[in-house]
Amino acid sequence: MAETRPYVQWELINNFMIDVFKAYGVPEADAAICADVLLESDRRGIESHGCNRFKPIYLDRIKNGTLLPKTECEIVKEGPCTVLMDAHNGMGMVASHKMMEMLIEKAKVYGVACGSIFNSTHYGIAGYWSTMAEKAGMIGITGTNARPSAAPTFGVEPMMGTNPLTFTMPTDEEFPFNFDCATTIVQNGKIEYYERSGKPTPAGLVVTKDGGTMTDSGEILKEMRKGNCALLSIGGIGEETGGFKGYGFTTIVEILSAALAGGPHTKALTGKNAEGQNDFYRLGHFFVVINPEFFAGLDTFKQTSGDILRALRGSTKAPGAERIYTAGEKEHLAWVEREPLGVPVGEAIQKEFIQLRDECGLDYKFPFEA
Repeated sequence: MAETRPYVQWELINNFMIDVFKAYGVPEADAAICADVLLESDRRGIESHGCNRFKPIYLDRIKNGTLLPKTECEIVKEGPCTVLMDAHNGMGMVASHKMMEMLIEKAKVYGVACGSIFNSTHYGIAGYWSTMAEKAGMIGITGTNARPSAAPTFGVEPMMGTNPLTFTMPTDEEFPFNFDCATTIVQNGKIEYYERSGKPTPAGLVVTKDGGTMTDSGEILKEMRKGNCALLSIGGIGEETGGFKGYGFTTIVEILSAALAGGPHTKALTGKNAEGQNDFYRLGHFFVVINPEFFAGLDTFKQTSGDILRALRGSTKAPGAERIYTAGEKEHLAWVEREPLGVPVGEAIQKEFIQLRDECGLDYKFPFEA
């Protein structure tokens, strides 16, 4: 029987998330930022990082003590074009929002600004932060490390996170160029989404200790935490299909996320201490903002980037292909479709929303309730 995925109004879900975050101790202004980051993922059609992660990645971690609901953003070091921030294990989304606001203001004056955050937590969809720069007429670049899930080329042990590397750039079109993806073939959130939807993970995305693969999504999540399987970087197993290239990008993000701030890395990001008990994740993020006005100018940049993208989409299509896309286009089309409809909410999330509403004593009635 097919899963029911009714659409729920954006405003209703937004208000509900804010109220639940507040019930878990997150200040209202911070709760509004966090809810918007999660819903931006759903607006773009990237359901692996939207409502799907509301409870397991944020609320459950607040409850088990590995994520602090109140975020103390300490500016450890600041220069004309740089910021080093300690998030003190608070909400990564709140710290990242403050960081991007600071960097955008610096880039207005100096043309380029860079920042690094340490002692942080999951910061949501990476493209949210690079898009903040794009909305200000600038180029945004960001990346983050994460709990170890990916194996190095010729390895089978999870050593690094899915480590997204994200670029968002202004164009003269209705949507920006937005390249937002993990440096692994698939990210943890996608496997979590498969597991919640009762779907297998496609073969070839995960490597086991014996060099084989797994497709049972629930088992992958369990065994990965035990170190018995790992995700593969873009390019897959070995060198023949370019796996070393994806491995290199994953490593670049790991280094920039940890080394700029002198933070922990690789196996130190498991969320467990030496005794195997829950502990802070202490993630790191890096951010770069570039102001085109300090180069050929914003209008020139937008026209040139738009010309490049239109040329790519207008190039000769492969036999059987209906169209060629450029990065950010599918996300734009998803929002055009979903804006009047709302958020599609799967059955597992429906149950979580009802559970959270009752737990927090909130007065909400969802359209998927009988």
